[in-house]
Amino acid sequence: MWYSHEIRVRYQETDQMGVVYHANYLTWLEVGRTEMIRELGISYESLETRGLLLPVVEADLKFRQPARYDDLVTVHTRLESFSHLRLHFAYEVKRGPELLVSAGTRHVWVNRSWKPVRIDREAADLYALLEQTAASS
Repeated sequence: MWYSHEIRVRYQETDQMGVVYHANYLTWLEVGRTEMIRELGISYESLETRGLLLPVVEADLKFRQPARYDDLVTVHTRLESFSHLRLHFAYEVKRGPELLVSAGTRHVWVNRSWKPVRIDREAADLYALLEQTAASS
């Protein structure tokens, strides 16, 4: 199941060629991921309050077409796979039906000391929600 969030391209996100600078897509992926988790009923803030962090350990982006200033783009996000320790998200950034970027990020659950944690033990409710989300995909 894809979760969607619209973003209007701001002038500051473009480069001298008039296209979105490539690093800005990583910010958009974060927005898509954060909003997806919010739609599931959990905020990143609540995760951090529980002492759970979810750093990016890998990112892969494939650029197909550029986004430009004032374009309305949609970041589509879904949970690709997960385990007790890791999450993998998939993304598509589109302008209307046109695919601009396809991407993926991988994350690992850690505590405030940056030690890996098993989410099924630290937050069984969250693990159950991830299972439910994966099952509906």
